[in-house]
Amino acid sequence: MIRWLLLLLLTAAVLASAIGVVVLRHESRQLFVALQESESARDATRVEWSRLQLEQAWLADAGRVERQAREQLDMKAPDDTRILVTSP
Repeated sequence: MIRWLLLLLLTAAVLASAIGVVVLRHESRQLFVALQESESARDATRVEWSRLQLEQAWLADAGRVERQAREQLDMKAPDDTRILVTSP
């Protein structure tokens, strides 16, 4: 009788252990997929950040700003006689 009880207990322990392994393996796979998605999103964000930095540098280029001021706004540099320099 005790042998059957021990065998039943050991069988239940083995089954519980097997189910635990399956559950943990499934969770591990889900976490790996989430990690891959996060890394992909991070890489896409880095690419976008680099593109935005290049765009900002291009938009802030002094030559471009001056050219647009001359062409689109009909602005021009003042004559030397109209420039006033002050010192603190």
